[in-house]
Formats: sequence, structure tokens, C-alpha cells
Amino acid sequence: MKTETTSAQDAPVKNIVLVHGAFVDGSGWQGVFQILSKKGYQVSVVQIPLTSLQDDVDTTNRVLDKQDGPVILVGHSWGGFVITEAGMHEKVAGLVYVAALQPEVGENTIQLSTALPAAPENGVMEPDDKGFVYYDKAKFHAGFGADLSTEQAEFLYASQKPIAAQSFGASVTNAAWKTKPSYGIVALNDKTINPVTERWVYKRSNSRITEIESSHVVFITHPDKVAQVIINAADKK
Repeated sequence: MKTETTSAQDAPVKNIVLVHGAFVDGSGWQGVFQILSKKGYQVSVVQIPLTSLQDDVDTTNRVLDKQDGPVILVGHSWGGFVITEAGMHEKVAGLVYVAALQPEVGENTIQLSTALPAAPENGVMEPDDKGFVYYDKAKFHAGFGADLSTEQAEFLYASQKPIAAQSFGASVTNAAWKTKPSYGIVALNDKTINPVTERWVYKRSNSRITEIESSHVVFITHPDKVAQVIINAADKK
């Protein structure tokens, strides 16, 4: 007899749930949202609070609860941690990691992000006096989105959403990629997460890998290519 999770993986997928990462909010998914919506997918964009891993997982699960069938769950950057845990939800049929960290059980962001030396352009700052982490203004364009226009980068910096430092020390207790198919996008020009780290974690999990010449915000600068990977996941290609 099939489990509920197995049934979700076998059924046609029309629902897509998108999870943003640190320093941005869900509006960055607009291009991907528009492409997928025009192709008939039901797309939801989660606005995670970035206050803790548990808060972000709980927020994502509330969106998953409202879906009317199986879901492809997508996460960018820090969102990779969120979907690794939230992906245990019974409605999740597959996972897509977009320039993301993809942890093993017991791993945290600090471990993975410091496994290799940071790029000189990386602008992730130390926590402020309230315990929140911001991205350095002087490094934002080159480090976060070098292929954005100056105007886009300035707006993203001005509207950045900080993340609680405690999030980076939190470990996942479940890894959905162990039981559900996963896809990983490597942003080859990423200066925020080392592309070598992205590729390594994806290979470790046997994710289907796509490499794109892009900065860390590949979902903004190459929405068509990112959308195609999500479609492949929905079609189980």
C-alpha cells in the first residue's frame, strides 16, 4: 500500500510554492511567478519572517497546508534550509534548490557557508546589536547581484530584509531530499554562496543539477531558466 507521501510524488503536480532567502522578500520571485502562472501552474509565494528556522518552516507549512494537491517546493539561498525541513510535508512531491544551501541532518548554515573561503565580494555582515544580520551596502551589488542593473541593486539593498543571526546556527532535524526527488541550480558567478559548495551539496544528495551563468540572485536575473527547472521537477524530467 502506498504512503501518502508516495502518492503525492506520483500524482501530476500543478502547485508550486516559492520560498525566498535572506536579505530579500518574496517579490523577487515575480518573474518566475509570471512565467509559471502563464503556463497554468498555481503558484504561491511564501513571505518567511527570517526570525528563526522554526518560524520560517512554520510559515511555509501554513502555505503548504492550503494547497489542493501535490507541490513542488522551491527555495533560494537560506530558503534551502527552510525547504529541507518543510519539505517533509505530506503534500511536497519534489524540491528545487536555487543557488541554495542543502543541508544534511544536523548541519547549520555556518558550517556550510564557511566550508570554503568567502569571496572578497561577499558582504554578509556580523549581527547588529539587535541580533540581526544585514548585507553590506558597499558590497551589495558585486556580492549579491552583480548582473542586476545599478537601479535594481540599489532598490534591493534599500528594501533588504535582515535575518536573525540565530537562524544561521540552527540545524535541520529532517532532510526531505532523502526521500523526495530534488533539483539544484548552481549559480556559477555566485559571490554569496560559493558555487563549489552548491555543487557539492547537490551531488551529495543526488539532485539533478543545472548550472547557470549568474550571480546569487539567479531567480531574478534568469527567471526563464529557473522556471524551466521547476517545470522539469513538476514533470518529473
